[in-house]
Amino acid sequence: MKPAVITAQCDVQVHRGPDDSGYFIDQDFGFGMRRLSIVDIAGGHQPIVSADRRHLVIFNGEIVNHLELREELAAHGHIFVTSSDTETLLAAYRQWGDEAWPKFEGMFAAAIWDRSTRELTLARDPLGIKPLYVAEQNGGIAFASELKGILPVPDLKFEIDPIAVHDFFSFGHVRAPRCIYRDIYNLPPGHVLRIGPEGDSKPHAFWQLRFRNTHALSESEWIESFREIWLATVKRHLLADVPVGSFLSGGIDSSAVTAAMARLSSQPVTAFTIGFPDRRYDETPYARSVAQHLGCEHVHEVVDLQRAVDILPQVQKCYDEPFADSSAISVWYLSRLAARRVKAVLAGDGGDEVFAGYRRHRTEAFVAQLSKVPRPLRQLGAAAAKLPPLPFRKWNYLRQRAERIWASSQLDDAFCRFFEKTEITTPDFREQIYLPQFLQQLEGRNSYEVRRNEVFGNSGELASQNPVEQFLFADTTVQLPALLTKVDRASMAHSLEVRVPFLSHKLVEWAATVPLEMKLRGATGKYLVRKAIEPWLPKDILNRPKQGFQAPLADWFVGGFGTFAREIWFDSGAAQAGYLSASSVESAFREHQTGQRDRSNFLYGLAQFGLWWGSRQASQPAIARTA
Repeated sequence: MKPAVITAQCDVQVHRGPDDSGYFIDQDFGFGMRRLSIVDIAGGHQPIVSADRRHLVIFNGEIVNHLELREELAAHGHIFVTSSDTETLLAAYRQWGDEAWPKFEGMFAAAIWDRSTRELTLARDPLGIKPLYVAEQNGGIAFASELKGILPVPDLKFEIDPIAVHDFFSFGHVRAPRCIYRDIYNLPPGHVLRIGPEGDSKPHAFWQLRFRNTHALSESEWIESFREIWLATVKRHLLADVPVGSFLSGGIDSSAVTAAMARLSSQPVTAFTIGFPDRRYDETPYARSVAQHLGCEHVHEVVDLQRAVDILPQVQKCYDEPFADSSAISVWYLSRLAARRVKAVLAGDGGDEVFAGYRRHRTEAFVAQLSKVPRPLRQLGAAAAKLPPLPFRKWNYLRQRAERIWASSQLDDAFCRFFEKTEITTPDFREQIYLPQFLQQLEGRNSYEVRRNEVFGNSGELASQNPVEQFLFADTTVQLPALLTKVDRASMAHSLEVRVPFLSHKLVEWAATVPLEMKLRGATGKYLVRKAIEPWLPKDILNRPKQGFQAPLADWFVGGFGTFAREIWFDSGAAQAGYLSASSVESAFREHQTGQRDRSNFLYGLAQFGLWWGSRQASQPAIARTA
């Protein structure tokens, strides 16, 4: 392995760690890292080497319970020379082997090299908070935190995977463990991969989510139990040798994080908020109310989302593959704002997936009751879904939603409905939009049943028999990695570490024992979280509608952004890539602009795919030639 290759791999990821770098070469093996110094700033240089020089480790992330683990390891005779969690990770691996991984609370993508056996071990945290891409080609292995970190490795193939393109136009992102390139994959969350000089490599799970109601507690006992566990979890996530701020939207999850921080910190918490001129999307007043109530220093910035489209190419470039979650724009701006003041923040991501906070969870509970609705009323619902379009945009959008709700209720099971609820296009629409030769490459994958069998064939037995808990299982294991991709790339682009205490796997394990009625109570999601933090927050925060970081896509594509997106699609060359029908794309733009149907999610995906395609063609010609 040439040192120049390792150096180049690290240099293209300097944004992930601008403070330090480290490299190691051992004959045909080498690895390196870029460091964002947060714990043991002076002594945490990587790679860290074991006392006997046999093992070396590099890792990205934070082990927030490493001090407790140190006490246990010291009792086994381990001696530490730094205060770094990296050294703790290596000692734990040497003591317990693969049994160490589920002991680590926090987030990590780790690589350990054994000089004696010439084996490489890769591991990724249970929820997939930190990324880890792997390419096994030409009898060797390359890995990196981002796809761009694999590009400098010579003689690798970067052929676009048509199934991944189908993923993107179905969901707005590529479904892990796939990535956009056929011969590169994401190491699944909670998995270990070991590869040596001989034999095959195969990832194996060290952690899996299981639902089990094992405790019989009263409501007040559940609330008190959550409050105690939550404060302890947030306290561990505050471990740092630099100031730690918070992302504060004024919603339940970010307010729960910030309120806990305020109760645990001796100094005022610095809370960061992005606001928008359009009141329909602006949560600043709620965030300000929470910040004032908690005595936080509130740092906020107003972003004009109409002008935000100018930075779309920069946002898309963070992801290395097509990615069409419009809230990435807001997270990108929020991360830039926070990075001017701190190196690390705590955020509320994961609360909806773990404690049933999405509308789709309420909808699934309703669908589960449909069989109890009298047949005439069910027939009335079917008739409403078939009402004709009218020359009124709002009517047509409501009619379109009724169509999807009714179609969803007719699907076989909760896992099929999960895919329907999280897609940006329907199977029927994809049949219209895909070119015949592209559709043929998908091998029948354009159905919910095929996706269910592919994704949950070996893990469905881990989920509950309750359809809403099946949704929570799917959200946590399938949808959540995409959300975490959004946050990781947008924040690390600004050298900012985002910690997510709701996704401590120890908290997630505990939440899987909580009865569903303590999560979803009627139309109220995250019931347990709301009740636990109720004494900590202003009264008007807990009962307001959920907003999120969504951009006004439907309005954008009626205006000038529609023209901009169309130009991106055709000028980038993506229109000639052999995936979509040009006439069908034109029809989709026309349907949206005339108000016949809301095609905004698809059109935004179209623009993002075009941006990715154009960037790929322009800046990576060697890759483009292999497509």
